[in-house]
Amino acid sequence: MALPVGQQAKYWGIATAVFLVALWFLGDVILPFVLGGAIAYCLDPIADRLEKAGCSRMAAVAIITLVAILIFVLVILLVIPSLVQQTAALIDTAPELFDRLRNGLTERFPQLLDDQSAVYQQLQAIGETIQSKGGELVNGLVSSALGLINILVLIVIVPVVAVYMLLDWDNMTAKIDEMLPRDHVETVRTLARDIDATLASFIRGQGTVCLVLGTYYAVALMIAGLNFGLIVGFIAGLITFIPYVGALVGGVLAVGLALFQFWGSVEVVNGESVSYATNWLRIGIVAAIFGLGQFLEGNILTPKLVGSSVGLHPVWLLFALSVFGSLFGFVGMLVAVPIAAMIGVVARWGLGQYKHSLLYRGQSGTE
Repeated sequence: MALPVGQQAKYWGIATAVFLVALWFLGDVILPFVLGGAIAYCLDPIADRLEKAGCSRMAAVAIITLVAILIFVLVILLVIPSLVQQTAALIDTAPELFDRLRNGLTERFPQLLDDQSAVYQQLQAIGETIQSKGGELVNGLVSSALGLINILVLIVIVPVVAVYMLLDWDNMTAKIDEMLPRDHVETVRTLARDIDATLASFIRGQGTVCLVLGTYYAVALMIAGLNFGLIVGFIAGLITFIPYVGALVGGVLAVGLALFQFWGSVEVVNGESVSYATNWLRIGIVAAIFGLGQFLEGNILTPKLVGSSVGLHPVWLLFALSVFGSLFGFVGMLVAVPIAAMIGVVARWGLGQYKHSLLYRGQSGTE
């Protein structure tokens, strides 16, 4: 005989409260396990395919581990130094970019930007602030990142946790399935399959889209001759999971840098004025790169890799990231997407149950 609904709700409510309290107090402690579990979840389909190809689970995990180590070493050696160098160079160059903007506006709109105007003084103050605070800002960000995810976690604990969880993933899911309440096992399994499909579509699919678009933007912008193309591509790819925001932020940043870099200006060299023509072709190429990226994302990458059944609205996603990030810090942001997906799936299931209930249909719906 099943427990009354009220008692079941009470027990599940207590379990949810215990989970949230544990997340609150053990956030920093469970961080490597959350990261390791996320990595294992993303890599499990690859391990399953290798098993179907004839490898044992141990051999499949070993192959994945070796490939991951190779990619990690290549990224550390080739990408990270250039990324840090371009970020530092962008901070150092920002005052010069503002000076060029000020000079260009002064040349074209002298009546607006004389030495005594508020806009002129504001641009000058912004340039001086960036120059004085840029290095301090970078050091603060680096210190915060190191305090949040230390080197030991990144290099040792997370990979070890990921390897062990990937090795035992099927056993863990089987054990969890055995512990499900027998009266609701089919319902829970159905919800779990829907949640897995949503997470697989969003995390694995959208993660791949972010990686592909970030690589495309970085390589294309560097080929186009844009300074700081790598950092612009990194930023655009990193936030591509929010529809339109990644392309908008990356596009505005790239086109803005292109305007600074390729816009004509007047300089005094050896006492003579030297004019530089505006390179509209280069500026147009940079804008076209992001236009093509949007076309590829909307018509090829997202339909093929993510699909149309994700069920995570951008506003709901931003709300979940904000709430869990403010409540539980960095760990909360990591678990925000899967928890938001779970809540969304359960809410849709509950809405379906409600529409089939007497509460919604009333007595007239039974006739």
